[in-house]
Amino acid sequence: MARILIIEDEKEIADLGKDYLEMNSFEVVICDRGDTGLEAALSEDFNLIVLDLMLPGIDGFEICRRVRAEKNIPIVILSARKDDIDKVRGLGLGADDYITKPFSPGELVARVKAHLASYERLVGSASKEAVNDIIEIKDIKIDKTARRVFVNGEEKIFTTKEFSLLTFLAENPNKVFTKDDLFRNIWGMESVGDIATVTVHIKKIREKLGDVSGDSKYIETIWGVGYRFRI
Repeated sequence: MARILIIEDEKEIADLGKDYLEMNSFEVVICDRGDTGLEAALSEDFNLIVLDLMLPGIDGFEICRRVRAEKNIPIVILSARKDDIDKVRGLGLGADDYITKPFSPGELVARVKAHLASYERLVGSASKEAVNDIIEIKDIKIDKTARRVFVNGEEKIFTTKEFSLLTFLAENPNKVFTKDDLFRNIWGMESVGDIATVTVHIKKIREKLGDVSGDSKYIETIWGVGYRFRI
């Protein structure tokens, strides 16, 4: 049974999420403070974290940063803060998704399931392969089995979704994908207004690849359409 940690100080919201997740056979633990939530996230084994941003003790941004530095499990931010700058910051710190309040409990469950399925596929494929599956393009080496990325021989650390997005684009070179296409393929659901999620992840990938100039070497922006991985 997958274990979900909800770090949320609004009791009604936390209880609502807990009830719906438990109805779908998840084990759920709630922490109503940032400091206790961070301690639980780092010291216990959870499969996914649902994280509020405005918390007593330690805010959600800091929790996200510190958890991501040690663990690669999915993190879903659940917040009343709707500004794009908050989404960009949260996703930039390594969160996999951002849901704004008020939210549909059914949507929360669907996204949790999608992120868990994606993560389990990655972990499972890595454990079953006897020989590492490698993609090499220009100066990039993507080890799909070990889930490692090297640029000019130097390893770069990617989050789960960053790695999945980079791998998907690299496996489909010279093909243009819209942001909706990428969201469906990587996050496993309709974008429902979360296009900023794809944009932020592309930006972080480019930074890690050193691909930040106007003339992109790897991931090209096709204005008004989407993105293309160049070879």
